[in-house]
Amino acid sequence: QGKQKKARKYAVMKRMISLRDQRINEKERAKAPVKKKEDPSAIKEREVPQHPSCLFFQYNTQLGPPYHILVDTNFINFSIKAKLDLVQSMMDCLYAKCIPCITDCVMGEIEKLGQKYRVALRIAKDPQFERLPCMHKGTYADDCLVQRVTQHKCYIVATVDKELKRRIRKIPGVPIMYISRHRYNIERMPDDYGAPRF
Repeated sequence: QGKQKKARKYAVMKRMISLRDQRINEKERAKAPVKKKEDPSAIKEREVPQHPSCLFFQYNTQLGPPYHILVDTNFINFSIKAKLDLVQSMMDCLYAKCIPCITDCVMGEIEKLGQKYRVALRIAKDPQFERLPCMHKGTYADDCLVQRVTQHKCYIVATVDKELKRRIRKIPGVPIMYISRHRYNIERMPDDYGAPRF
């Protein structure tokens, strides 16, 4: 009958003899690589992320009165619930002049919340608040705030959001303002200035 067709195997490697094999004559045999001894005094190069020069020792030297405080949506809402005046409470917390800053993203978020949060919107539109324009697409405020404080270390972030706090704690030199016991408190701030710790 007909011959059985043999399927050709593609990409089959031919077994090659190693250049270090004993059967190859001495001249053509590859030399075993000689390990160089490491020089202990040599400078080891590796990629180290550059920290900004303002983070001198462990403190951020760009922070100082008047403090610029980036406000988050929920911070305004919780301040209204706790019946706290934003600017006055910030000054009571830091014992210095405070300029609350609000980004376009946060403003957009408050506007989207609708009629229920009209008081928050009125507070956010206060002329005491400094308006920071956003150049990026979308209105997700958390990413916007994290990106802003990573680039410029001159802000304090005011938020009650646990997730946002967790993200900002990873950035060195950025203090966080939060609400506890019906007053504002601050974490990661040098002890020389700022509210008393509880």
